[in-house]
Amino acid sequence: MKEKELERLTNLKKEEEVFYQKGLKLIAGIDEAGRGPLAGPVVVACCIMPKESMIEGVNDSKKIAEKKREKLYELITNEALGYGIGIVGQTEIDEINILQATKKGLTIAIKEAEKMLEQKKLGKPDVILVDALTKIDTDGIAYKSIIHGDAISYCISCASIIAKVTRDRIMRQWDEVYPQYNFSKHKGYGTSMHIQAIKEYGICPLHRKTFTKNFVSKS
Repeated sequence: MKEKELERLTNLKKEEEVFYQKGLKLIAGIDEAGRGPLAGPVVVACCIMPKESMIEGVNDSKKIAEKKREKLYELITNEALGYGIGIVGQTEIDEINILQATKKGLTIAIKEAEKMLEQKKLGKPDVILVDALTKIDTDGIAYKSIIHGDAISYCISCASIIAKVTRDRIMRQWDEVYPQYNFSKHKGYGTSMHIQAIKEYGICPLHRKTFTKNFVSKS
């Protein structure tokens, strides 16, 4: 690993280092993918990496090319002490709103990660670092909310990659069911291509009705 990349990753782990110095060992990072799209689920990931983990290229998932994210996903999930994924679909997003859906996905992700830790007899996470969210159900675990956490915390960056890759894979599968919307290209986000398809074909069951009402013809 080049010195510059090592320095970047060391800086990315400063948030975790504060807790390691206090004697904590299992630090979970949480991030989501899909709060803004017009279609598909919101996906939340919880990830606990070993203290010594230094995977080259780990960063905020939005700053990483799709093919590289896929490779990093494999490296992260293979190395993780535990990880979990919470998926909340478009119907429930419409029912409870995107913020509450994200919080629900977060709690699911934590409990899934806990199961993996329990299988390895590692216990529960000592603390959770989460990107921006507050007033959340962390299954009784202390947490710290960090604005732009996916860009300044290693474990949150790892979680952001897991969440993004998982959601992208879901949207590519749905592209085969509804090819007219080109979900594999825009992943459900409100691009001009996607909005034009909605205006031409209307919405499909994958669309969030509360997000697409402005683009659907009233006639």
